[in-house]
Amino acid sequence: MSLDARALALASALLLLPAGAPAQQAPSVGEDRVLRVCADPNNLPFSNRAGEGFENKLAELLARELGWTLEYTWFPQRMGFIRNTLRGRDPDSNRFKCDLVMGVPAGFDLASTTKPYYRSTYALVYVKGKGLDSVTAPEDLLRLEPAKLKSLKLGVVGQTPPSDWLLKHHLFDQVVPYQRQSGDPERYPGEMVEKDLVAGTIDVAFAWGPIAGYFAQRAKSAGLVMVPFNPDPGIQFDFRIAMGVRFGEREWKEKIERLIDANRPRIQAILAAYGVPQLDDQGRIMTVAPDPALTRGRSAK
Repeated sequence: MSLDARALALASALLLLPAGAPAQQAPSVGEDRVLRVCADPNNLPFSNRAGEGFENKLAELLARELGWTLEYTWFPQRMGFIRNTLRGRDPDSNRFKCDLVMGVPAGFDLASTTKPYYRSTYALVYVKGKGLDSVTAPEDLLRLEPAKLKSLKLGVVGQTPPSDWLLKHHLFDQVVPYQRQSGDPERYPGEMVEKDLVAGTIDVAFAWGPIAGYFAQRAKSAGLVMVPFNPDPGIQFDFRIAMGVRFGEREWKEKIERLIDANRPRIQAILAAYGVPQLDDQGRIMTVAPDPALTRGRSAK
C-alpha cells in the first residue's frame, strides 16, 4: 500500500471512531431577549455600577427599543477589558459574557465597530475668575501676558493630542502629568477636573471632551469653563465614537446600527444632558437641547 493510500485509510478509520461529547453550542445574541453590555463599574461620565453614566442611559434606551431586559458584565476599562468581557465566555453556559461595548473609537481594532453615533473633541477647562476668563478658544491661552502664561500649572494626560499641542507651543515644562490608565479601579479620569482643578493643584485641565464637559457641568459651584478644541489639520483633537461587537456578528451589528439611526436625536439629547461637546460633520460644535428627563431636578454640586 502506498503512503498516500495508507494516509487515506487512516483518515477513513478515524472518521468511524466514536466521537466524544459534542461541544456545547453557544447561544446566539438576543436568543433569550437580554441585552448584555460590557461596561466599567467606575468610569463616569461613561458608566458606573449605579447606572449613572450616559452609556448606561444609552444602553437603557437600546434595551427599551429592543423590548429586552438589560444586564451588565462589569470590568475596569484597563488592559484586558475586551478579552475579559466581549470575548470572554461564561464557563457554565459557554455564552459570551456580554455582547455590546457602548463606546469605542470608530475603527477600533479589537472589535467590529458600528457606524459612529457621536463625534467629540478634546477640551481645556479652567476656573472662572482666576485670570483666564479671556480664554474662549485654546489659542487665547497663548495670548495671555507672558508672566501669567508661564505661571500656569497645566494638567494633561500623556500621549494625548493636548500634550502634543503643549509641546508644540513650548509649554510642556509646565505640565503636571496624569496617567492614561491607573492600576487602581477606584480612580477615574475625571478626578483631574473634579478634584485637582477645583482644589487649585492645577490651573488648566486638558481632557477628552465628554470628561471635560461632564465634570465642568457637575462642579457648578466652582464656576468651571470648558473650551473645546476645533478640528486641526496638524493635530487630531476630534474623534468619532461607535459601539463595538464581536467580529463576524454581522446581523447583530446591523441591528444596533438600525437602532442608532432610528434614535439619533434621542442619543444626542442624552449626550447633551451630560455636557458632551458634539461636533457635526463639518467639525462645528452642535447646539443640542438636553434630554429633560436627565436634567430635571439636577442640583449643583
